[in-house]
Amino acid sequence: MQEQRQDLCHLHSRKKGYSQIWTAGGVSEMTIMDCRPFLAVGVSFLAAVLISFSRRYPNVRESWSVIASFIKFGLIISMVPGVLAGVTYEWTLFQITDTIGFTLRADSAGILFACLAALLWIPINFYSIGYMRCNNEHEQTGYFAAFAICMSSVMGIAMASNLLTFFFFYELLTIASYPLVLHKRNEEALLASRKYLIYTLISGQLFLAGLVAVYCISGTMDFKAGGFLTTDMAPTWQLQLIFLIMILAGSVKAAVMPLHGWLPAAMIAPTPVSALLHAVAVVKTGVFAVLRIIGFVFGPKLLADIGTADILAWFAAGSIIISSLIAIQQDNLKRRLAFSTIGQLSYIVLGAALLSPLSIKGAYLHLVAHAVMKITLFMCAGVIIVRTHRSNISEMYGIGKKMPITMCCFTIASLGIAGMPFLVGFISKWNLALGALQSGKPLYVAVLIASAMLALTYLMPVCQMAYFKRDPQEQFRTYGEISYRMLLPICFTTILALVLGVMPEISPNFYAMASQAADSICQGWTGGGW
Repeated sequence: MQEQRQDLCHLHSRKKGYSQIWTAGGVSEMTIMDCRPFLAVGVSFLAAVLISFSRRYPNVRESWSVIASFIKFGLIISMVPGVLAGVTYEWTLFQITDTIGFTLRADSAGILFACLAALLWIPINFYSIGYMRCNNEHEQTGYFAAFAICMSSVMGIAMASNLLTFFFFYELLTIASYPLVLHKRNEEALLASRKYLIYTLISGQLFLAGLVAVYCISGTMDFKAGGFLTTDMAPTWQLQLIFLIMILAGSVKAAVMPLHGWLPAAMIAPTPVSALLHAVAVVKTGVFAVLRIIGFVFGPKLLADIGTADILAWFAAGSIIISSLIAIQQDNLKRRLAFSTIGQLSYIVLGAALLSPLSIKGAYLHLVAHAVMKITLFMCAGVIIVRTHRSNISEMYGIGKKMPITMCCFTIASLGIAGMPFLVGFISKWNLALGALQSGKPLYVAVLIASAMLALTYLMPVCQMAYFKRDPQEQFRTYGEISYRMLLPICFTTILALVLGVMPEISPNFYAMASQAADSICQGWTGGGW
């Protein structure tokens, strides 16, 4: 009788454009055919076209970017309640083969990343307008068009239903972000952009090799929570090799040491581009690729069986400590923040590699936390550089008194990076620490604590220089706060870091999305500890 009910409901739902999977207790999962994932990707593509045609009208050109950012966020946020209720929104643009389609899907993991990127695109849009105008930057039309295409690529990566769709947007992001790194068009920018392109194209080729190997042994590329590969499909050494190739692909874009060389070099780009690279685009897509590979291709159980996750965890831990030590030695503010990013993103890789529900939850939460805090830090750095024409920390005497709002935001974000309570960084790192204990590996808790101390060591001197060091020559006596166009976005992301730290379940409820993603990946797996 129950089987008949399931068949009838499945048939009825298919006629309406959705499918349901029933359990004894009722509906556990539902997939709805919905065009919103496609629209969320496409809206900034359309904006890029409109921006290109509005070259002669700067206000109109920039309004397209702003309008697209709000529409994109609205589309994404409209899907969040459904996803949290167990609904998966899916849209197939076209079928490549009987088993492979160009399909976008909004699940709990994808909607978290998509919602984060869409939310942060709004303040960085306004900030970019102020930055480009205050700096009288050239090629502003190309800048905003490339920026919009980057955001479409990120949305596509977030909501890719399979490895092939993921790969398409993964490579599109490389192409779209290249002119942003090259923006200044000088020799240093040319060298940095070439280095960036070489690294990221190698990453793409590794990912392509991995997805071909996965398809050859499994016959599918569709992401599945908990993974779809098994030990029956190939010998252990082949599975280990495929995992290594695909993780290397993600680690290059995530700038995990020793594959980080392109990231500090890319700091030659305009500060909004740096914020884009670090907070919502390239490096974030790298760690998101790692999360997808671990959680939706291999799965915790298989990785525990073949023994590769432990090696990845050790590499991530080493990257956390070494990058933090290098950051201390950097005098250039943007380079110090770049090495900070290398360490902070390694937190996410470490959380995924620990293979426990709490550590994976912490990894997804840190994806959010780091994005909010690091975009704040880079926007503050951009304001300081534009206003004072100083980029070295040793030159920033007493700017805290001249730019109190900017430095207050910088200080709050710095404390968040270190994991101070009541800030968003604490929530993610707390879950990572609990995840390390849950997996039976308390040593990594010590790594997290040491990293927090090192974060204070390389970020607090900036605040000390700004607040407590007197300017002997009064170089900054005439400087004050920057235009509201750049200041308001900084205040917004700072408030967001505070709100998410105190009320982590506030709408759009990143906490619930991270919990749901981790639960779906683990599916009863406890990580071998508790």
